[in-house]
Formats: sequence, structure tokens, C-alpha cells
Amino acid sequence: MTDLTAIDILINPDEVALARARAVNQRMRRSVPSGFALDATHAPHITTLQRFVRTADLDEVFDAVEKAIAETDVPALKLRAIAIRHADWGVPGQGLAVLQVQPNDAVLDYQARLLAAVSPHVESGGTAAAFVTDAEDPDISPTTIGWVEGFVPAQIGASYIPHITVGFATLDDLKEIEAAAFDAFDVHPASAAVYHLGNNGTARRLLKTWPLGS
Repeated sequence: MTDLTAIDILINPDEVALARARAVNQRMRRSVPSGFALDATHAPHITTLQRFVRTADLDEVFDAVEKAIAETDVPALKLRAIAIRHADWGVPGQGLAVLQVQPNDAVLDYQARLLAAVSPHVESGGTAAAFVTDAEDPDISPTTIGWVEGFVPAQIGASYIPHITVGFATLDDLKEIEAAAFDAFDVHPASAAVYHLGNNGTARRLLKTWPLGS
């Protein structure tokens, strides 16, 4: 094990939202067949917080997350997918597409609670060694490392833009997809989890999970 582990504290969506995400992912892979599929090692999710934490502290991190969940009014967490958007992820002619999700204030409060809980176990300076690497993803991009390092403060509070990553597509294809009407839908939290991150912010390895749904 390395000294630091790149983690994603996330929300797993309900089955209806998962089905929508997988359908969009299949559409993206028609555009870029080499893109990743949403599966057990690329779990579709809504990131709440990403951090580099001390590997030796992982059990304490899990306890901190569990305590934050226990202090949260889970039914008050409201999320709604409102659009398909993309960002430049350093691949010429391609974009990384997401379902953009709108959070309510309860979600932002939950994020703040998690941040306070895990901050004693966080360190900066994570490298590619902090991520899951394998034959499928042998390299970790500088963009991925920088995203985790800068998640705080870039994606905290009013700056937080939650989303479900759905894959790579060509920029021409994305222009067509984003111009089409989008049928917005509610995303209901089914569980919370801590994952070991892979390249491009994928949730590659489940470390711990807690049920949230009724």
C-alpha cells in the first residue's frame, strides 16, 4: 500500500437513475468505442468529496464518514439531473460527458459535514501511486491528480457541481447531444460509499458502503 490513497466519498444513485446513466454511456460509446463502460469497476455515481488521505488512516476515515451520515437527515437530500454537459479532459477532439445534477442546500450541508469529518486524515501531494492502476488503466493523468488535489476548494459549497460521469464522446457528437431536449429526472440516493479512485475520476474499487434508501 502507498502512503496516500485517492478516495471518492460518493452517493450511489437509485436504479432508475443508473439505467438512465447507462443508456447515455452506451450512446457515448457509439461515438468513442474505446471509452469506458459503466460497470462494477467504473461505478456510476455522484461524487460528494474527493481527497488524498493517509492510507494508514482509512479505518478512521470510514468511521468519520459513518458519523457524518448518522448526523444527516438523509430524506432531505434532493438531487435532480438537469442536462448533459461535457468538459475538455485533454483528449483532442473528445469531451468527457456528464449528467449535470442540481443539489439542494441539504446536500451542501452534508458535503460540509463530510469535509470537516475527514480533514484530519487528509494530506496534499498525492501522486499516481495513490490511485488504482491496472492493465486497463496503467497510467493516471496529471488532470486526474490535479482534480483530486484541488477538489477543495474548487468543488465545495456554492462552487460544487455534482454530476454522474457517463463517458467520452467526440466534440461533434456532443454538440448534437447537448442541443437535444433533455428529460430532467430526480436522483434518489440509494447508498453512500468510499471508493478508491482510478483514472479520469472513475470509482474503481469499493472500500466501504452504507445504505441510505428506505
